[in-house]
Amino acid sequence: MAAAVGLRDDFIATEVRRLAQSRRDAGQVRRLLALAVIYDGGSRSEAARIGGVGLQTVRDWVLRFNRDGPDGLVDGKAPGGRPRLDANQRAALAAAVETGPIPAAHGIVRWRLVDLVQWIRDEFAVSISTQTLSRDLRAMGYRKLTARPRHHAQGANAIDVFKKTSRPSWQRLKQRSPRHAHRAVVAGRSPGWPEERHHAPMGQAWDPAISAQGPAHHVRLYLWRNLSRRRQGSGVGSAALQH
Repeated sequence: MAAAVGLRDDFIATEVRRLAQSRRDAGQVRRLLALAVIYDGGSRSEAARIGGVGLQTVRDWVLRFNRDGPDGLVDGKAPGGRPRLDANQRAALAAAVETGPIPAAHGIVRWRLVDLVQWIRDEFAVSISTQTLSRDLRAMGYRKLTARPRHHAQGANAIDVFKKTSRPSWQRLKQRSPRHAHRAVVAGRSPGWPEERHHAPMGQAWDPAISAQGPAHHVRLYLWRNLSRRRQGSGVGSAALQH
């Protein structure tokens, strides 16, 4: 069994707990509290119980704390997998894409993803999938181009025969005659009459003699409100008209 690794001596349990209270990362707080138990003289098993991990994980925390301090207990971003192609292989792949295939040697006239996968396997003995190669080529600035499908029985001059070559015919609008230049769009209107009227506006043709006699038709209305239904049914009618 490996010997226990001691903690660095420039921290104490009280300081480690104070750091745990001031941090917002839950994982870092849990690791600091577990290491504070060791600073207090507790066992590694008790620190593992507080941290909810095993003894090997506590050992890794101690190594990270001794190397980087409290910041070493923060979860960092995973580095990810190693790229399948290095810088030199990427440069050779870019040169092959730019120059294109050799029909006599490769048996094709343009590169496809499956062809490049086979070329990489033959040149560098590296196995790579078409999906990974597609992502790498897009990162290098290349895009996949698909040729337009063509029927095997299509004639060579069929497209030129049916292509539309006639120019569109444009007609010039006829100008208005000077006789109707002052009129508006709607017939019967002019700058002096903004609205189409064949009579004088209301209010200007009021005859005082007619107003003195009164209107020819009399309308007498009886209105009420807030009455019961029985009282509304009795008495005078709802409306009386006189002619």
